[in-house]
Amino acid sequence: MLKRITLVTVATLVLAGCAATHVAISKRDLDVQTKMSDTVFLDPVGPDKRTIFLQIRNTSDKPDLAVNDEIAAALQTKGYTLLQDPEAAHYVLQANILQVGKSAPTAIEAAIDQGYGVAASGGLVLGAGAAYAGGASGRGIAAAGLIGSLAEGIAGAAVKDVYFSMITDLQIKERIRGAGKARVSSNHSLRQGNSGGSQVSYDEESSYKTYQTRIGSTANKVNLAFEEALPELKKGLINSISGLF
Repeated sequence: MLKRITLVTVATLVLAGCAATHVAISKRDLDVQTKMSDTVFLDPVGPDKRTIFLQIRNTSDKPDLAVNDEIAAALQTKGYTLLQDPEAAHYVLQANILQVGKSAPTAIEAAIDQGYGVAASGGLVLGAGAAYAGGASGRGIAAAGLIGSLAEGIAGAAVKDVYFSMITDLQIKERIRGAGKARVSSNHSLRQGNSGGSQVSYDEESSYKTYQTRIGSTANKVNLAFEEALPELKKGLINSISGLF
């Protein structure tokens, strides 16, 4: 039995080392991807209408993160003028950074696919399992499993497949040309404690067409540090927003 456990242990150590080596090689280069939940098409306009009111909010747990200046510069490079008065601008661009940090790939995809307005959160997902069985052979399997888990833990401590993400909701209002108006209808359910609530609805006219989408950027690399990922995540967001105009 001891010989069998020794052979299983050696095999597990080899496999754990091979798996760690594979991750280290395949993920050695930084991979950054940006995806938009919904396509937005803005009408082409002349130079006199290339004006934007820009408002960027950050409700993530990284309050010091700022991209206002970079987004403004990217839009100005494309020939747009930023105005301080939203009533005077042809476009009103509003963005809210919802989440920035380490995430699981499946959580990132779900947050993007769910689209604008759905709560998004990211977190590192850790999982571990162990099987135990009774009897002498069961104890041997359990011992081998524990040793295998230890081997994987040692390999994983040195080689980590790390994902960071940035999830942002984006709303763009485009002024309607001529005398046209859009009708906006909204319904809200407001809770009052645990026993009741109220319904609020309103209708109004608007001078804007409204578009909403969600932008998700991911950065992946073995043993990736947040300081290395953040500039690339910001670049993905900036390129996506400026690319709409």
